[in-house]
Amino acid sequence: MKLLSVVLFFGLMASFLSSCASSNKTTANPPKTAAATQVSLPGTEWMLTDLAGTPALPGGKATLAFPEAGRVAGNGSCNRFTGSVVISGDTLKMGPLASTRMACVDNDVSKQEDAYFKALNAATRYAYQDPYLLIYAEGFDKPLRFTRAASSHP
Repeated sequence: MKLLSVVLFFGLMASFLSSCASSNKTTANPPKTAAATQVSLPGTEWMLTDLAGTPALPGGKATLAFPEAGRVAGNGSCNRFTGSVVISGDTLKMGPLASTRMACVDNDVSKQEDAYFKALNAATRYAYQDPYLLIYAEGFDKPLRFTRAASSHP
């Protein structure tokens, strides 16, 4: 009888623990990492280092600046752009963005610029993981990654 009680006890415990573990399912939107901190974007300037998992081309000079609250500007590598940005907490929405229409001499830089503008227009949130600004965009598996431009103040 004592053996039966011990077996039932461990059976109930195993059942309890497995039900607790199954209630902690991961979601489609991964949780924000503890290492991410908030940074005030107005007045900052950034250089693109990684375009959603692809290192930025050395010939390109893609930048992103937040010259004042509600405004975004920068360089796609061949063309300058400007537009509006709405920031609330860690969410942000850029656009519509307007850009110059100069042709890129390098076809790879042109393709990178097109992808860069597409990602900025699809931006949904941001995070700062020192020393990187991460911009998450709908339709892109990985974030855009930026480092602070030399002219930007902390």
